[in-house]
Amino acid sequence: MQISDKDVKRSKFKLSDLKKVMTLNIGTVLFGALFIYMVISILLYITSARTTSYQVTAGPLSRNQTYTALALYSEDVVEARESGYVTYYARDNSKIKKHGPVYGISNEKEVPAGVELQENDLASLRTSMSKFAYAFHSASFADVYEFKYELEGEILQYAGIKPVIASEAASAETGDGSGSAIPPQSVNNQNINFSVTDGMVMYSADGYEGLTEENITKDDFTQKAKQKVNLRTSEKINLGDPVYKIITSEEWSIYIPLTEKQTVQLAGRERIRVKFLKDGETQVGKFSILQKDDDFYCRITFNSGLVRYASSRFLDIELVTNTKSGLKVPLSAIVNKEFYVIPKEFVANVKQNSEANFILETTDKKGQTSQEFIDATLYAEQEEQYYVDKSEFSEGDILIKPDSNERYTIKEADSLEGVYSTNKGYAVFRKISIIDQNEDFCIVEQGTPFGIAQYDNIVLKSSTVKEEEILH
Repeated sequence: MQISDKDVKRSKFKLSDLKKVMTLNIGTVLFGALFIYMVISILLYITSARTTSYQVTAGPLSRNQTYTALALYSEDVVEARESGYVTYYARDNSKIKKHGPVYGISNEKEVPAGVELQENDLASLRTSMSKFAYAFHSASFADVYEFKYELEGEILQYAGIKPVIASEAASAETGDGSGSAIPPQSVNNQNINFSVTDGMVMYSADGYEGLTEENITKDDFTQKAKQKVNLRTSEKINLGDPVYKIITSEEWSIYIPLTEKQTVQLAGRERIRVKFLKDGETQVGKFSILQKDDDFYCRITFNSGLVRYASSRFLDIELVTNTKSGLKVPLSAIVNKEFYVIPKEFVANVKQNSEANFILETTDKKGQTSQEFIDATLYAEQEEQYYVDKSEFSEGDILIKPDSNERYTIKEADSLEGVYSTNKGYAVFRKISIIDQNEDFCIVEQGTPFGIAQYDNIVLKSSTVKEEEILH
């Protein structure tokens, strides 16, 4: 039988097609297997229970509350004794001695000579700006204008203030020390006015100078209720105009309106630490709660520090009431676990990795006893005993005291509070010692043996895992 060329070509075509089909099938099988594997992996990932971890941080249990306080102190506004143009001799917000020169007044306006600021004056201005920027908040933008006026006043003082010559001031002082005012003395065509008492000079008034604790109301805590007035001026003043203010005592108080809840929280305190947000400084003051009709206020009294805050009638403060600090842990992470309690004297050796050796007495079927060393992990320590995992021993096991025939039968157990650490990739119990807690979190002691440390990762919900379970 003869095979035609046509048949040969047909057979070649079929063999070629068969090879292509076989090659295509192998690739399809491999791709299909890979696709199925990926689908199964994704399904397992979606359906598997994953553990949420929590990173331990250090700090107080909750933030301290902040308030806006109203400051009151002993202050007097001094009025001009005559009309004229004022030259200031005492710097704003600075202390002055009794009978010290404060200002001079003359009939003619003096043109100040140009003065270049010294480096220490520039440093003081930079410090003032830095303190303002530290405490500035956009919600109190009006403070910018107040600071602007203060800054302008400081620059004018640094550039143009004239200290009275000591001999002239001394010859002008004729007071007898009784506290009465010294009449103005003429020096260099000016009538120099002196301070009646020692204190702190300020060239601003805000209308709160006559406010006392007896007549304080909630309306007084509205910062826009009264406007601050700058008493420094280059214009002519009239008889009786306010020319400066003097603060006559270092003792001062701040007042805060309280809600009923805040009143209960703060009741019973005699002293409290206050952080001033203006500059970050803290002071301890005497604390008391006042009741006026149905309103409650707290009063905090200080004996120093007024020079830093006298320029601000309203102060943003933080009452430092949360003094307890430690490691912050969510309550959902806490778990209770039982351990066997073993006296320390029955431990043969303690290693650095929290493991210990014990001598265990065993009895075989023939009743013969022998000894073997058992390694066990320690989870906690007290003065006379260690806590060992129950999985390491069984109730009734007998331990032998090293270098002695004394024996101890394991039976006593106790529970510990702890969390599951995830640092090693699986759940490991770590003991905690709670200092304080609220509805959601607690703070625990730092540096506890066999415990946790800052930045450790723990299981957020202890009920979702078992000890030594490998975590996803």
